[in-house]
Amino acid sequence: MSTSFFVAADWLIEHANDPEVQLLDARMAPPGQEHRDVPAEYRAGHLPGAVFFDIEALSDHTSSLPHMMPRPESFAVAMRELGISRDKHLVVYDEGNLFSAPRAWWMLKTFGVENVSILAGGLAGWQRADLPLQQGNVDLPEGDFDPGIDASAIKRLTDVLLASHEKTAQIIDARPAPRFNAEADEPRPGLKRGHIPGARNVPWGDLVFDGELKTADELREIFDRQGVDLHQPTIASCGSGVTACVVILALATLGKTDVTLYDGAWSEWGARDDLPIEPAR
Repeated sequence: MSTSFFVAADWLIEHANDPEVQLLDARMAPPGQEHRDVPAEYRAGHLPGAVFFDIEALSDHTSSLPHMMPRPESFAVAMRELGISRDKHLVVYDEGNLFSAPRAWWMLKTFGVENVSILAGGLAGWQRADLPLQQGNVDLPEGDFDPGIDASAIKRLTDVLLASHEKTAQIIDARPAPRFNAEADEPRPGLKRGHIPGARNVPWGDLVFDGELKTADELREIFDRQGVDLHQPTIASCGSGVTACVVILALATLGKTDVTLYDGAWSEWGARDDLPIEPAR
């Protein structure tokens, strides 16, 4: 089965009663909006049949870093309890800004789901089309989800330090330019300004328009302008491992499917006193 990166609301409506399609609401609050009760927002209104893919709750809470990938066994148990099966076509969506759906897409792919798509336009697009919402929680029968992970998709700090020093891979930082260039503070307290030495800046927002990725030609032009070589090994990073997945998704749509993620991201690197930073302090 060949699965597109995005599906439209019309497609989802056509497959509303397809038992092979499952819908996941993957909204999350960006940094600075921690006061929001996103689970309550989900219960107040979500796409019919969508379960809540709570990225915060599904993260590794033994780590002090935000949104770190959980152990495969823990993730598999959580998916089974939600009623999600690994062999189904999973469709994820977020608020409509393409902020967090790519992280859910990446997590599911890394944990072995072959068929994952993102709803183009997300919740906002669904609401603009005046389509129905459902309230409350969605209870499904237990799913079938075996634990497994593509560990090669994730890079650790030591991997990134080596890549930065030896230039064995290009590092793409998805944070906004003012943060990358040390012109603005990080939204998370206690982090230094700047970026990993040698990293290239491709702000995730530059890749997105109206809840979807820009056209392939526009994406190629953006990456080319920032000096990204689509034929070189690539590590994506950002503030906490979420918007880096927008970069991974964009590159995947251009045929580059071997991009890895620095999951600790700037939340880890920028908190350390023993790591190099550009611009040099």
